Amino acid sequence: MRSPVGHGERTPGSAAGAPPMATEPTSERPRTDHGQDERHPDGWRINPAPDGRGSSAPPPGGARQRGWMWFVLFAVLFNVWLMATVVSKPPAQQVTVPYTPTFLQQVRAGNVTSISASGTAVEGQFRRAVRYPADGADAKPATRFRTEIPEFADPAALTALLEAKGVEVTAKPARTTPFIERLLVSLLPILLIVGFFVFLARRAAGGGAMGGALSFGRSRARRIEPSSSQRVTFADVAGIDEAKEELTEIVDFLRDPAKYRALGGRIPRGVLLTHPPGTGKTLLARALAGEAEVPFFSISASEFVEMFVGVGASRVRDLFAQAKEAAPAIIFIDELDAIGRSRGPAAGFGGSNEEREQTLNQILTEMDGFDPSIGVIVLSATNRPEIIDRALLRPGRFDRRIAVQPPDTIGRRRILDVHTRSVPLDDDVDLDRLAETTPGMVGADLANVVNEGALLAARRGHASVGMGDLHDALEKLVLGTARRIMLSPAERTRTAHHEAGHALVGMLTPGADPVRKVSIIPRGQALGVTLSAPDADRFSYDEAYLTAKLRVMLAGRAAEQLVYGNVTTGAESDLREATELARRMVGSWGMSAAVGPVAVLPDPDREAIVPWVSRTAPETQHLVDTETRRLLDEAEAEAARLLTDHRRQLDLLVAALLERETLDEADAYAAADLPARVASTPVASSGASSVVRTQLRPSNFAR
Repeated sequence: MRSPVGHGERTPGSAAGAPPMATEPTSERPRTDHGQDERHPDGWRINPAPDGRGSSAPPPGGARQRGWMWFVLFAVLFNVWLMATVVSKPPAQQVTVPYTPTFLQQVRAGNVTSISASGTAVEGQFRRAVRYPADGADAKPATRFRTEIPEFADPAALTALLEAKGVEVTAKPARTTPFIERLLVSLLPILLIVGFFVFLARRAAGGGAMGGALSFGRSRARRIEPSSSQRVTFADVAGIDEAKEELTEIVDFLRDPAKYRALGGRIPRGVLLTHPPGTGKTLLARALAGEAEVPFFSISASEFVEMFVGVGASRVRDLFAQAKEAAPAIIFIDELDAIGRSRGPAAGFGGSNEEREQTLNQILTEMDGFDPSIGVIVLSATNRPEIIDRALLRPGRFDRRIAVQPPDTIGRRRILDVHTRSVPLDDDVDLDRLAETTPGMVGADLANVVNEGALLAARRGHASVGMGDLHDALEKLVLGTARRIMLSPAERTRTAHHEAGHALVGMLTPGADPVRKVSIIPRGQALGVTLSAPDADRFSYDEAYLTAKLRVMLAGRAAEQLVYGNVTTGAESDLREATELARRMVGSWGMSAAVGPVAVLPDPDREAIVPWVSRTAPETQHLVDTETRRLLDEAEAEAARLLTDHRRQLDLLVAALLERETLDEADAYAAADLPARVASTPVASSGASSVVRTQLRPSNFAR
């Protein structure tokens, strides 16, 4: 069950799009002279890290890419040579002059020594250099010239003039372009165009590195071989031991299928990995292939679907054909819900399309059609198993469903070991303590914390990553980045009262999550933050715990009302989150005697598909609203009572916040003149941290 969140509360385990979980290390391992990976005696691969740190550079492009580059280079150089030989350049210091009056004037003046005629084109030599045009700023004197004789000119008169002036006259036949030159000039562009299309056709036939410009129907799955440097094993996956155990027999089947077939056993054709993002579903699938030492075909479900109907089905057929040829093999389809969404009556309202349904039908056909003895297993991952089509989940297709849960404290500790094995750490780094202070985080979140800590350490000029760098990174990710804005004294004081109200009620309310940090430094859109987190992982909630969360959420607003007699827009997020939590208590969890043990709130996923459908009567909805308001009123009244009875501690906490801006757990209890909290053994509940933020946005004033 997912934890309800309070005001500004963030469940780190729900962060999407982060790198998958990594690994469970054992010890440092030596490296060979060539930097290749070695293995621990127990078979654990230690380096490189699953997120890629320490891995070698990707291999260069294939022979086809190199051949295409050489072809382009040759074509460019050949064109340069051709243009240099075909397009003749005029000789140096040659000037083109008009036939009349310049040419005739120079002949009459006796300044022309010789001419050479080829048709109507005439080239010749001046006795003295001539500058043309005479008044041109860029014109240079030249002794060689060129001109054209008009067709209407009198050749007899010109011949007589040249003879009279003693001009040497020679004639050349008209220049004709060589046949080979004309052939190259006319055919080379056509040859280049034809060669380009032949290249595209060959890439389409062979798939190519990018799938081929014309290979719409070919699968774009990435194939990872067992010998690849990207190989991952179960030793690279930590914190999800239960999921690994369920996949062990599949590994054993792929290694020794005869043992199972002798007893009539049939391995599941499909395995569906579900649950929150960042828990390591994709990495677990790759580890399964690495342990079994079989080819791994990885593709996202969205890559099947194109604009043209039938392309996705063709890619599915090609993918399964490739896997059968490489059998035993594993096919991994990520984000299955992109094409496997339910095709029920409500699907039409969500934008059903023919291409997606044809692709889904082809997957169903392929999973029914291939022989399980071939040794092809289909793995898939989704964050929304509730919307997957029932036809995919029936026996014979995705026979087995494995829920990949967020790790507990021990699992987080092992994950931190993996993500820090390539990071130099200071002696003060306590990974056990860091694992305890990150409840609810999954492998992707922890990898992000380590990476942000390394970036902060490098920015600060540290030689290694210290505990302070990791704590600052955790605060940045959970609380937000600190903003450098200048608050007015009045606004700063009011923010301090708001955050002190949250913190003090959290300290005084039995069962509430302990206050870990209070700050009035603006972060993100918040002017202040109060961080609360349980002592250990919790997996369920009781009514008292949720009621305490409501009091803490509304305590900031109650503090403003107590001190100033009015409230600000800074409590907008508090009210929104508190209202949502109270509504779920009443309508989903049966924590209202008036409503009773009835789930009256619609399922969020079905509501998104058919938002206007309601299965509750208007009277029931009104009763839910009334009970929600009652819970909120009672929580705010109790928070106001606690603040009124402990006004002195509230003022002390405000003064400490104004002086120091940020207080950790020990400083906050000391500033409020309250005894230090003793960590207690928690009952099973949620592992999520609660972040209460004071927000102030300009748009709030218009409401």
